[in-house]
Amino acid sequence: MAQQNPLNVQCFVKKDFQSVFVGENDPKLLYVSRISPDASTHPRVMHAHRDFVELLLICSGSSEYLIHDKKQLIKPGDLLIYNANVVHDEISGPGIEVGSYCVAVGGLHMPGLRENALIPDDAGYIFPTGEHFEAMRTICEMMFHSLSSGEPRTEAFCHSLMHALLVKALTVVGGREAAADEPEVEEPHVLGLRIKSYIDEHYMEPITLQSMGEALHISPYYLSHVFKQMSGYSPVQYLLRRRIGEAQTLLITTDLPITTIAGMVGYDTQSYFNLQFTKNVGMPPKKYRQNYIVSVEEETKRAKKKKKKE
Repeated sequence: MAQQNPLNVQCFVKKDFQSVFVGENDPKLLYVSRISPDASTHPRVMHAHRDFVELLLICSGSSEYLIHDKKQLIKPGDLLIYNANVVHDEISGPGIEVGSYCVAVGGLHMPGLRENALIPDDAGYIFPTGEHFEAMRTICEMMFHSLSSGEPRTEAFCHSLMHALLVKALTVVGGREAAADEPEVEEPHVLGLRIKSYIDEHYMEPITLQSMGEALHISPYYLSHVFKQMSGYSPVQYLLRRRIGEAQTLLITTDLPITTIAGMVGYDTQSYFNLQFTKNVGMPPKKYRQNYIVSVEEETKRAKKKKKKE
């Protein structure tokens, strides 16, 4: 005889439960983005976030992203965690379409970690979510639709969902298999990291391969060879993508004139900036800004229409 399921089931919360988000550790939800595969043809080029953590849940597509100092394969079901100031280059475009949700969280002071770091800096960046994927995707979708609709108390609702997402993320990170001991870092890689740090610090200035070599006391040829071996980019390519990525951030988050933004990221003329931006993003900066704003407005309108029909 088949065993019958009980009619009522209760699950109790442990009495000694304590939240990890207490006191100074008070995370704030900053934004939620849904990146459809076709939208990813206009990639978010190399950038870092100074004062918040970004979580990226990959829903479809595969690509090779540069994260910190090397390119890594990402695939559906992966959770990417970028602590503050981690440089990342989300490589996509025609033929490499990636669908994902992106959640930004500030105000993190996790015990024993630097400000705005969700996990230790040496824990890695890519984590397969496995059985937790559907729950995490649902949380992201609920946050995105709620914020798009502008319904009453949506901020409080999404704040609670953000807590749930962070706890799931910590569960995924904590449940991963222990990684093998990292191989000892070779001297050329250490030099590559020095070059990367120099570019990350000075990319808004008019630097060249020659000036980098002089500043670091390395021949430009050797500098270029070592850096490309480490990152897959030449120093000049890395510099260009770093500038374009910062320009994207400024276009999205400020109303500064494009001429001003071009100067801020190291370009003397707007025409040359427009050329490089279009080449790397797939559309000129003005259209990129308009496309972003219109997309957000259209999503809000669609959500409101759907709510009225219901």
